[in-house]
Amino acid sequence: MTQDASQSQDTFISHLVELRTRLLKAVVAVMGVFIVLFIYPGPSAIYDVLAQPMLTSLPEGTRMIATGVITPFMVPVKVTMLAAFVIALPVVLYQAWAFVAPGLYKHEQRLALPLIASSTALFLLGMAFCYFFVFRTVFHFIAGFAPESITPAPDIEAYVSFVLTMFVAFGVTFEVPVAVILLVMSGMVTVEKLRSARGYVIVGAFIIAAVVTPPDVVSQFMLAVPLCVLYEVGLILASMLRKRQAEKSDEDDVADEITTRND
Repeated sequence: MTQDASQSQDTFISHLVELRTRLLKAVVAVMGVFIVLFIYPGPSAIYDVLAQPMLTSLPEGTRMIATGVITPFMVPVKVTMLAAFVIALPVVLYQAWAFVAPGLYKHEQRLALPLIASSTALFLLGMAFCYFFVFRTVFHFIAGFAPESITPAPDIEAYVSFVLTMFVAFGVTFEVPVAVILLVMSGMVTVEKLRSARGYVIVGAFIIAAVVTPPDVVSQFMLAVPLCVLYEVGLILASMLRKRQAEKSDEDDVADEITTRND
């Protein structure tokens, strides 16, 4: 084995060790939060908070049901694990950033950390928007169409599956400004090109909303409209950052020119 091959193997192994360390730290953070939440306030209390939007839309005295034998135990535990992951998300993303940071240029490192922080905040904001506004509106809208001869009693496992799907959909939707900024700052596409594709984005937003959300107009509208608005916000921010980057580049060119003349 040559010296270069040996060095490459050592480097690869060191990267694997670093990746394992970062993953372990992320898992420990999530499990630590999970244990704390499991002790207090407990899985049942956390699930009751998650189920509140549905419970408020059901007839008075009606509760949700569990059809499985261990479902009353497993579903609250799953919800608690989800809550632990969301709370520990900044730590998880920081570990991911710390792993890739040594391979980035300085200007990329300066850009990466704000993007990670903003991505976390936007994802949590999307979940909050879904919980406090979308769920209450959609559940009351659907309950209004139920015939009087039917007493809605949703299964908790199906409810959690639906909630997780909606949380992910709205969380990813709120990441649109970050995606637009990354596309522009990386040079893959210009702001002008993205503006010209605005019509396709609007159509795509409503198609995505129709696929992801329940088959009702209200929830589809509530996903598609924020997606379009956030796309425009991303265009504005990307244009501002691109302009600032161009001004800084011009200043650097002038400084280099002055230095050259002095030499």
